[in-house]
Amino acid sequence: MQLYGYWRSSSSYRVRIALALKGLDYENLPVHLVQGAQNTPDYKARNPQGYVPCLVDGDLTLFQSLSIIDYLDRKYPEPQLIPEDFSERGAVLSFAQVVACDIQPLQNVSVLKHVTRESAEPDSARADWSRYWMAKGFAALEAILAARQQTACCFGDAPSLADVVLIPQMYNAERFALDLAPYPNLTRVTEHCRGLAPFIAAHPDQQPDAQ
Repeated sequence: MQLYGYWRSSSSYRVRIALALKGLDYENLPVHLVQGAQNTPDYKARNPQGYVPCLVDGDLTLFQSLSIIDYLDRKYPEPQLIPEDFSERGAVLSFAQVVACDIQPLQNVSVLKHVTRESAEPDSARADWSRYWMAKGFAALEAILAARQQTACCFGDAPSLADVVLIPQMYNAERFALDLAPYPNLTRVTEHCRGLAPFIAAHPDQQPDAQ
């Protein structure tokens, strides 16, 4: 397998965590988003959206991180990241999609460039925008965990898709200096997961293109 990604892309980070949790070997192929490598004809031929991540497994090419993780979970079901039980599956997917559908897309490189294009202070505008949307989403995620029995991970004592998407978003929250005090459950789960070997291996700082 080959994974096209970017060291600081939270979507790529999710897939790296899933691959590491499943103990799968893959070739890490960096795509430099800041330099615009995602917009080259060669990469667009592989992924017409021009985003990362992109997973190549033999003749199959997949993009969109949740689709990639679902594919990996079906093909390599140990450990299972998306529960089979329909109620728990729905809960895990709901949690994950708050991040993957509502929070993280608003912090894509292309979105932030658009938001700050006309700003006199682009760095502060980018940070303010990101903190606003993260705080809005994190409040919902914190309420979800607060209503459940406290466990090591979001939905039990073993990592699930919920943890796979949460940890990269918490990394982004720290990058943009979001106050995490209002989110003790998110912080607790993050500290636990960051001590696990697969999460350590998938961390942005451990990637070959880290800067």
